Amino acid sequence: MPSLGILIAQGGGPTAVINQSLAGVVFEAHHRCAIERVYGARHGVRGILNEDLLDLSSETAANLEAVARTPGSALGSTRDKPDLPYCQEILKVLKAHQIGHFYYIGGNDSADTVRIVSEQARASGYPLRCIHIPKTIDNDLVGNDHTPGFPSAARFVVQAFIGANLDNASLPGVYVAVVMGRHAGFLTAASALARRFPGDGPHLIYLPERTFEPERFVADVKAVHDRLGRCVVAVSEGVHDAAAVPIISKLAPAAERDPHGNVQLSGTGALADLLCAQIRERLGVKRVRGETFGYLQRSFAGCVSEVDQREAFEVGERAVRFALAADRDGSVAIKRVGHYAVDYELAPLEAVAARTRVMEDALIDESGTDVTDAFRAYLQPLLGSGLPEAHRLRATAVPRQLKTR
Repeated sequence: MPSLGILIAQGGGPTAVINQSLAGVVFEAHHRCAIERVYGARHGVRGILNEDLLDLSSETAANLEAVARTPGSALGSTRDKPDLPYCQEILKVLKAHQIGHFYYIGGNDSADTVRIVSEQARASGYPLRCIHIPKTIDNDLVGNDHTPGFPSAARFVVQAFIGANLDNASLPGVYVAVVMGRHAGFLTAASALARRFPGDGPHLIYLPERTFEPERFVADVKAVHDRLGRCVVAVSEGVHDAAAVPIISKLAPAAERDPHGNVQLSGTGALADLLCAQIRERLGVKRVRGETFGYLQRSFAGCVSEVDQREAFEVGERAVRFALAADRDGSVAIKRVGHYAVDYELAPLEAVAARTRVMEDALIDESGTDVTDAFRAYLQPLLGSGLPEAHRLRATAVPRQLKTR
């Protein structure tokens, strides 16, 4: 087999483990005599277009291992969403540098880019193996049990709500936290695993898989507050009305939009502020606080699931193995086996590209404001070990002496 060069790029939002996948590709490539050079594109497909490439073959093993443990995209990323002409230009660069394998680490839009490049390579008769490597904290890739990046982000959400619940119990009131997730509520749902004792928050969980009704939201908060004297709420940034209009755009018509025309959901605290304003005005609760976790969830250092690290590395390894052994392009997919183990398959690109997975009905409680035991069983093994536990005082109450107080 003639020697070849391979090119790796990272696209979309960074994660705590995306560099594990990068390292997995590079290390596996080093073990293959058929692969001569390993290149990395800086800032995703934009870097390919600009021929802004790094020779990763020159990296030491020790530094690659250190980079693998580092959150964020080491190569840099991009939000570019290539169309056909853009992908045709990508192919020109790949041909010029004699690239035989193209690996793109990213979500469903990245998979679509790989699909278009793959089709153009075949149409032009250029021998190019194209492999999509999964990554997204939203956990919304079709055909995957879960997606690298999600378990670590979920671990962050669980720990954040453990702390938020303890704070809210100390100084009772209403606390609302907005969690990432435009169409899929997996990350917001993860907040449920913060509970340990009866009465722990979050007491209400709102997901984009269910219609959000502002009137019902206020009534739900009132019911919990009346019962417990406090209320902790987890809300997905993508909650919407029955017409699929994002609530943020209804409460704040002048909301920002991203380069693709979507309402800007992350990087703003508008939704939390607006929901808190509704609670203050409608219920008269004085202590109401709202926060937006935003980008903190994606690359938070020191809050990484070891399960996520291992699997993110392995999808990179498997990508190279599939590229060399399979006779087709595709997307690496994680499959759950038994109580908890995983296997990897090469799914067709068209089965993953530009498609979105959402939470299955069996994972969402019939109330629409909580998750089921099936979801808790699904998520628990992904979070890794060593999660902090909250404890309570167990001392008995002292009888009052002044009964009139």
